[in-house]
This record gives sequence, C-alpha cells and structure tokens, in this order.
Amino acid sequence: MRKLAIGSSRIAAAILCSVALRPLAQSQTVDVAVRIEVTHRQSHPPPAHNSSSEVVVWLTPQQEISPSPAIEKPQQYTLAQKNKQFVPHLLVVPTGSSVAFPNLDPFYHNVFSLFNGKRFDLGLYEAHSQRSVRFDREGISYIFCNIHPEMGGVVISLSTPYYGISMDTGVVVVRGVPPGSYRLSVWAENVAPDRLNALSRIVEISPKNTNLGTLSLETSGDLMAHHQNKFGESYNPPAKDPY
Repeated sequence: MRKLAIGSSRIAAAILCSVALRPLAQSQTVDVAVRIEVTHRQSHPPPAHNSSSEVVVWLTPQQEISPSPAIEKPQQYTLAQKNKQFVPHLLVVPTGSSVAFPNLDPFYHNVFSLFNGKRFDLGLYEAHSQRSVRFDREGISYIFCNIHPEMGGVVISLSTPYYGISMDTGVVVVRGVPPGSYRLSVWAENVAPDRLNALSRIVEISPKNTNLGTLSLETSGDLMAHHQNKFGESYNPPAKDPY
C-alpha cells in the first residue's frame, strides 16, 4: 500500500507540474525579423535621407493575446533644437507621452506640425526656453520650424509595444511578440503614404513563423525638404543675418 501511495503521489506531482508548465508554453514570445530594401525612383531628385535605416515597423494585435502586452506608460521625451536641426531626427513614443522641445540655439525657433498626426503650433520662442506637446493620439507627426525650412523631424506615437526601428543593414527586429494575429504597418521617410499603406497586411506570428521577409520601399523625392510653412506658403528667401 505504501508503494502504491508513493507511486500515486509521483503521478499527481507530474500532472501538477505539467499543468503548471502549460501556461508557460502558451505564453512563449518570439523575436520577429523584417528586412528593409529602399530604392529611389529615378524620375525624382534623390532625397537627403535615402538609406534603409530609421524605418519603423510595428505590429498591432488583432485579438486578445497571452500574455497581455505590458502597457508602455506615457513618458517624457525630448526633441531638441540644436544647430538648426531636430535632435534626434526620429522619436517613437507611446501614445499619451509628452515631448519637450527645448531651444538650444542662440536664436528663435517656431515649432509646428500641421499634418495627420498631432497638430500643434508652439509659436515663436527664444533661446534656452522650452515648450512641450502631449501626443495623445496614435499617428505620424512631421515636425518643422516656421523660420528655418531645413529643419525637420518625426514623432511616431504608437498604442502597441511591438515595434522596431531598422539598423543600417536594413534589418528590423521586433522583440517579445506573443504568437497571434497582427496587422503589420511600416513608416519610412520620403516614401509616399499610399505606398506605405499598400504594405500593411495581416500576419500570423508563431514560433515557426518569425521571419516576415523583405519589405521593398521606393522613395519619391525629398518630402521632408519640400514642405510649406505653417501658413501653407513657401518659405521666404534666407535673410542676410546669420540666423
């Protein structure tokens, strides 16, 4: 009887261990890879930024997934104005985050965005001062200065934690993705929105399907360089003063 009891205890322990490990197997996450290839349409002047780096790919869950994604809490980010440039050029932030725009130059700037993302106009503000914007909706925001046409930056606010930014090699890695169905979306500078939308599709992620292949992008001119000012007009010719 004692041997039977011991044997029964071992079987029960094995069953409990199996049940305990099952959620771990179901909650397995994977790293998803995508390769980016960027070409340029010959009928347009080549853009200043035409590499395969700083392309953003994100995955939006199409159903409840397990484990539930860790919600990225809104944070404070910085997009500085320095040497007539936005630094960094690209920011990806959780939806609801605030971005500070400190003026680190010894002259005035006027930061604005009037496109499909967050629309705002910070007005004219002096050197060594700072203003902030809360990016309370998901989208792509192109950031410009109404005084200096050469300045341009991008803020992408996302409601999913599953995204990656391409390296110089053109490889994007999205880490820690639970298996499931996702909508793949992509953004790249100087690629027309309709071409980016055409690349969006539903993908199934599993331990056996972590390579999403190659995304071929074609630039069509320097969209960032040929923007208009906040009044929808062409910029005035550069003034004679150094600013």
